[in-house]
This record gives sequence, structure tokens and C-alpha cells, in this order.
Amino acid sequence: MFTSLEGVRVLVTGGTRGIGRGIADRFEAAGARVLATGRGFDVSTAAGAAALAEAAQEQLGGLDVVCANAGIFPPAPLVSMSEAELDETLDINLKGTILTVQAVLPMLRASGRGRVIVTSSITGPITGLAGWSHYGASKAGQLGFVRSAALELAADAITVNAIQPGNILTEGLADLGEDYLAAMTASIPLGRLGSVADIGNAALFLATLEAGFVTGQSLVVDGGQVLPESLS
Repeated sequence: MFTSLEGVRVLVTGGTRGIGRGIADRFEAAGARVLATGRGFDVSTAAGAAALAEAAQEQLGGLDVVCANAGIFPPAPLVSMSEAELDETLDINLKGTILTVQAVLPMLRASGRGRVIVTSSITGPITGLAGWSHYGASKAGQLGFVRSAALELAADAITVNAIQPGNILTEGLADLGEDYLAAMTASIPLGRLGSVADIGNAALFLATLEAGFVTGQSLVVDGGQVLPESLS
């Protein structure tokens, strides 16, 4: 049995829908005190991240775990991608992750058992997806941040890890259509799309005291999607 997470203070950015909502729900079910934020906080700016940290301090009285999950997934073919489209994706997905962690560092240090959990993706670090090169770059960049931040924060007993979801059934994925969903399901050895609870369970583990010796790592949660050498 893992040590209880009852009363642990958790911030989940992008936590009002999709994977973020699934993460927040799992922590709440485990007895944690959770602040799940949405678009009301702009994590792509230092001021927005600071406001987020202030809200966590006011509502939770500090912080033990931050789940940097806020992100966007807009398609933009490389041939027509605008600078604004590139900036928006990198600013929210990558810069937003870094700024969020920076803003809450004092609270994580004071916790004595701080956890940083970043929602990355298999897209970018492991696989590619035509039309989403900017997204893939942002998600690969998150893993570079995780490794270096883990080294910097180890002296404060703060662990920094990432989760790499595969195809998870969320509102955004459903918008891609039934044909896409069927093709993605067929590519997963376990025979189903992932659920937001699958990602929440992974985050829950990384937040436990028992995971305290795991840092700078990335956990792929994809039903085996990236394993086959070919689709045949």
C-alpha cells in the first residue's frame, strides 16, 4: 500500500477538462486538496504564472504537488504555419510549463516533499504527427526541461517527472472524427484508447512518497502504442 495522499495540496493547470480534469479527479478521490485551473490564468506569461501561484497560496495555504498540464493541440501544417501559431503553442506548452514551475518553487521547497509532474506526450519525443510539428517540438522540449530541472531541484527534495500520454479519449481527440478514433484504436496493442483516469493514476503514483527516488524520468502511458516495429 502507498502512503495516503490525504490532505496533500495539489495544483493542476489546465485542470478543468480533458486529461487535466482526469488528473484532478484522481487526486480528489485520493483525499488530496486540489486547485484545478483553466483559461483564467495565462501560464504563458510570468505575471499569469505568478497569479496562479498566489491563488494556490491563498486557497491551499501552500503546495506539495504541481501538475503542469496546461497545453493546446492546434493543427498547423509546416508549409503554412504562421509565426503567431508557432509562438502560441510554444508559449503555452513549453514556456508555460517552465514559468509555472518557477512561480511555485518557493511553496514546493517549503513543502519538503515537492513534486513536479509535467504532461508531455508521445508526439514529439517518440513519434511524429504530420501537421503538428510545433506541438511535437513543444512536447519534446518539456522533457529537456524535466531532466535539467530535476538536477537543479534535487537538493530541495523536489522530484521532477513527466508523463507521456498516447491517444487518450478527450473532448479534443473526439473532435478529430470517428475515422481517426478507429484508426488510433487499431494501432494500440491493448485494443482501446486511453482514459483520462489512466493518466491520473500515473500522476498519482509520481506524487506518492514511495516515488520519492524517481526523478528526471518520463512515464509512457499509451497502451503499448509505440512498441510495434510495424503496424502489420
